[in-house]
Amino acid sequence: MTATAFEYGPHHAACDRDYLLAPPNPAHRLDVTIAPRDRRRLELQAALTAAGIPPRPGDREAIDSLSALSAGVNTTIQRWLHHTL
Repeated sequence: MTATAFEYGPHHAACDRDYLLAPPNPAHRLDVTIAPRDRRRLELQAALTAAGIPPRPGDREAIDSLSALSAGVNTTIQRWLHHTL
């Protein structure tokens, strides 16, 4: 519920524009797997962002190189980043 709907109640004219999306249907999901290296790259980018270090465009080479390392090394890097929070 938006602040407008909360403040003015569900019958206010501004509420006509507000609607909730239906939950996703699992049957409509694509059957695609992500390569382990790509998954580690996405997880590393997410960990950096969560630690308050949004990756810059120039950081791509470093992130790609780190993502090429083993899953154990990637997990350790993410653990280090989580401890900075």
